[in-house]
Amino acid sequence: MAPHSTVDGHLSNGVGVHGDTYANGVNGVNGTNIANGISNGISTSNGTHNGTPGTRHKRTPHLLKPSDPESVHDLLCIGFGPASLAIAVALHDSLEAGTLKEAPRVLFLERQAQFHWHAGMLLPGAKMQISFIKDLASLRDPRSRFTFLNYLHEEDRLIDFINLSTFLPARTEYEDYLRWCASHFGDVVKYQTEVVSIAPVKGSDGPLKTFEVTSRNTKTGQLTTHLARNVLVAVGGQPSIPKCLPAGSPRVIHSSQYANTIPKLLTDNRAPYRVAVVGAGQSAAEIFNNIQTLYPNSRTSLIMRSEFLKPSDDSPFVNSIFNPAFIDSLYPRSAKYRRNLISEAKTTNYGVVRLELIEHLFEKMYDQRREIGPDEKQWPHRIMGGRRIMSVNEVSDGLQIKVCLAPPGDDDFDVTGYEGEEELLDVDLIIAATGYQRSAHLDMLRDAWHLLPESQPESKPMDDKWHVKVDGGSNDSVPSTRVLEVGRDYGVRFSQGAVAPGSGVWLQGCNEGTHGLSDTLLSVLATRSGEIVESIFGTGAPQQQN
Repeated sequence: MAPHSTVDGHLSNGVGVHGDTYANGVNGVNGTNIANGISNGISTSNGTHNGTPGTRHKRTPHLLKPSDPESVHDLLCIGFGPASLAIAVALHDSLEAGTLKEAPRVLFLERQAQFHWHAGMLLPGAKMQISFIKDLASLRDPRSRFTFLNYLHEEDRLIDFINLSTFLPARTEYEDYLRWCASHFGDVVKYQTEVVSIAPVKGSDGPLKTFEVTSRNTKTGQLTTHLARNVLVAVGGQPSIPKCLPAGSPRVIHSSQYANTIPKLLTDNRAPYRVAVVGAGQSAAEIFNNIQTLYPNSRTSLIMRSEFLKPSDDSPFVNSIFNPAFIDSLYPRSAKYRRNLISEAKTTNYGVVRLELIEHLFEKMYDQRREIGPDEKQWPHRIMGGRRIMSVNEVSDGLQIKVCLAPPGDDDFDVTGYEGEEELLDVDLIIAATGYQRSAHLDMLRDAWHLLPESQPESKPMDDKWHVKVDGGSNDSVPSTRVLEVGRDYGVRFSQGAVAPGSGVWLQGCNEGTHGLSDTLLSVLATRSGEIVESIFGTGAPQQQN
């Protein structure tokens, strides 16, 4: 079973078949599968999400201890989605096993008001596309109390789940598992806290030892600073909307907002709403299908660059690209090798749809052809493959989309051109299932750019590193080019001697170019979190000299 994806920084045909994350810390979103291709209505989550246990959840104490907010933290994690939650679990397990002798001073900062995981795409009938064994702990330590099986045991559902005879739980149940895990660590998490910057703290001569993290309370706007020796950034993906769509329009939303927003925008389930979905991935197909169920009298269009909906490849040989050990094989390779291999494996995750849902949608199209006739313009529900959006204009009662045929192989929504017949579509709402970008860490680290090694400018953006310009400090100085890249242990590579041993910045969920397709997924969270904890706090980790 293919793991779930989250981000699509390259604006592939919609969100990856495994979905993605978007808010500050909602990381590693995983995909879903519509049972039999059919989903009914919009689901809501049960219980509370604010780091305190829900009324149904049983909670046992964790071994992390709240630290003085004025102290220098050993580790400060930005974002508290699945990636950072896995770090909390790995720290607890290391303390419980005795491999970590003393609880480090740890703090997690999360922008959301409470723990959520991909809440905008929790559709009824949606199932995980990743085995529950790839939870937050099992692949690292199957005896951990934070495995999915122990969650079922604690919730008194283990036998009933076994009787389902599946490795793929409902997505809503997996989100409940994540919230159950998060509820154990509420006293080391500050919610409603958006990080603004990560800056080096200037001290005496010598390598940098401390970073200052500035955050803003999303409710009051108040700024707060925290000091930390190590900072981990796991902020997930940021919704990406093509330039051809009016991003500021209230009639254009991203797929990550879908389940929460659609009932507020389209309030009458009997109305003949006109809805266009843009994209060709799993999220686009799910939304296209779900709209028709929620609003039986609606007219819907699925607009996509690719000519056809393509099935995801979850065959076992290809699926090995998501194995934790594959990272060790991929990382040492050349940038060209990694780029070509990742491109070859895109059909596991990006711009593809689970076969069951493709077959369900094809049957719907067939029924319309049989009942209404061959003229697709007369159908209430259309899959418009091989199309490019030329323009979107405001009209009195909504939006008007101008589309034309797109040349085969064209992968850019934003390039205008004419390739055949044009068509105008009048719609009430556009839903962009067009992926995510993963570059928020760059702005956060702007004040630390000067600590990065110098590099020659690249003629085009690279997938495995980021080049930034650093001002020389005087009016006539020429900005220098610096390179931000990570090591195998996910640590940012600063200039030699710039940062002291025992201090550093760590990135999660934005390293696909170096660590492979699994970097944005749930698949490797258990093992990756263990590796990072070992790199920062293990017996072989560098020790800071005071």
